[in-house]
Amino acid sequence: MNKSIAIIALSAIASASIASAEPSGIFRQTHEFGFGEKSSLDPISEGRVFQITDKIMNRLVRPDLDRKPSPDLAVSWEPNADGTEWTFHLREGVKFHDGTDLDSEDVVYSFTRVKDPQLDSPARSAISMVDSIAAVDPLTVKMTLSAPFADLPFQLMDYRLRIIPSGSGDSIAQSGIGTGPFKVETFDAQGTTVLSAFNDYFEGPPKLAAMEIFAIPDAQARIQALLGGQIDMLRDLTKQQSTMLMSSDKFEIQEIVTGTWQGMVMRTDTPPFDDPRVRKAVRLAADREVLVQLVFAGGALPACDSPVGRSDQYYVARDCPQDIEGAKALLNEAGYPDGIEFELHISTLEPAWVTYAEAYQQQAAEAGITVHIVQVPASGYWNDAWMKKPVSMTRWFSRPADLILNEAFVSGAKWNESFQNNETFDNLLVAARKEIDFGERRNLYVQAQDILWEEGGVLIPYHLVKYVGLSSRIKNMDNTERDGIRWHLVSVD
Repeated sequence: MNKSIAIIALSAIASASIASAEPSGIFRQTHEFGFGEKSSLDPISEGRVFQITDKIMNRLVRPDLDRKPSPDLAVSWEPNADGTEWTFHLREGVKFHDGTDLDSEDVVYSFTRVKDPQLDSPARSAISMVDSIAAVDPLTVKMTLSAPFADLPFQLMDYRLRIIPSGSGDSIAQSGIGTGPFKVETFDAQGTTVLSAFNDYFEGPPKLAAMEIFAIPDAQARIQALLGGQIDMLRDLTKQQSTMLMSSDKFEIQEIVTGTWQGMVMRTDTPPFDDPRVRKAVRLAADREVLVQLVFAGGALPACDSPVGRSDQYYVARDCPQDIEGAKALLNEAGYPDGIEFELHISTLEPAWVTYAEAYQQQAAEAGITVHIVQVPASGYWNDAWMKKPVSMTRWFSRPADLILNEAFVSGAKWNESFQNNETFDNLLVAARKEIDFGERRNLYVQAQDILWEEGGVLIPYHLVKYVGLSSRIKNMDNTERDGIRWHLVSVD
C-alpha cells in the first residue's frame, strides 16, 4: 500500500471520529509477514494474519481470563446425555461488516469450510471429531460428533475458527468481512493494513477509531519500532528487553505464564532422525535449565518435550536433566559411535532462536553432536525452511492438550512438522476423545505424552513466560493473551 494513501485513509477515519465524538485514536501493531505471499485474511488458511483476524472476526466460543470457554457468538451450549451431540445457541442482533445479520447458516457454512478436504485447512484437526453440523433454527446450531467428546468447547476456542458470512469463501482472503469490533478498510500484507471501528459491534462501539498494522519481518526491527513509538504493542519481548523497558515511563510490561513454546524439529522421515534412539539422544543432550537462563534469563519454565502447558488439565510433570552419557550410549547403539552432525535452520523471525541454537550447539557438542547453524531470511521462513529442512526451529502458541497433540504430532496432520508416524500415539488420542471419564481420559493423554518423551522428534526445552510491551498511552487492555483481548474496550490517550 502507498504510504500516502494509508495516511489519507487514517486521516479521514480520525476526522470522522472527531466530528462524531465517538471512537477516537489509532492503535498501531505489527505482524511478521512470515507466510510471505500466502498471507491472507482467510482465518482457516495457512497464511492467515492473526494480528488482523483477531480484530475483525469472532468465534462461537472464546477463552476467558483463566483460558476456560466463555461466550462469544454463542451465548450458551450443552451436550446430549452421552456427549455425541452439542447444541449452540447464538446471540441475537449480531451483524457482519457488510450489514447482514448473523444466523445459524453462517456458522454451518464456516465450519463446513474448515472440514472441506479440498481446502486442506490446518484447522481441520481442531474439529475432526465433528461429523456434521446443522442449523436447527436461525439462532441454534447442532454439531453431531463421531464419538463422545467432553472437551469440544475447548476445541472451539481455536483462534482460526472464526465465523464468516455464508458463501464468502472466495472473497474472504481479501475482504475480511466478519462480526468483529473492527472492519477492513485496506489490506496490504506486506505493507500497511488499515482497520476502522465497526460501530454496530454487538458488545458496543469500539473506543478506538482505527488500527494500523505493519508488516515487519525482523524481530529486532520490531523492537526498534516499539522503542521509537511507531507501534503500541509487542508480544515477543525477552525478559532482558522487558526489564530495560520497565525503567521508562513510556511503556508498561505485562507478564503472563503461558503454554507457548519453542522447539527444534527433527524430521522423523529423514536419516539419521528416522531412528528414535537418535532423536532421544539429541533431546537428552539439552540442558533445559541452562537454556531457560541463557535464552530468557529465567523468563520461561523448563519443559520435557511435551507441548502441553502447565495450566492444562492434562499436563504431565516430569524430570528431564541433561544426560550426556545417555545420549552417547543411544547414538552408539544406533550405529553412530563417533556422533552425528546436522544443519539447524533458523531465522531472526524470533529473537530467541539464535541464542537457543548457539547454546544448544555448545551443549550437544559434549555428546558428539555437531550442529551447523544456518540462518535464513525471516520473510517467508514458514514457507522456505519450516517443514522443508531436516532440522529447523518452530514455535507454537498456547493450545489445549488435545488440539496441539493432534495438530502437531498425529500421522498425516497438516502441521505434523516432525512427520511423526506412530500408530499407537494416534490411537491413544482417538481413544481419549471418546472417553467420558476424566480420569481415564487424562491417563490416555499422559500415555501419548510419554511416547513423545521416548520417541518424539521435537526438542521442547521450555514453555514461555510471555512479556508483552505496551505503550503507556494504551488503556483498558487488561488481558494481553493473544486470542483473549477484548479489542472494543482498548483505547489510547
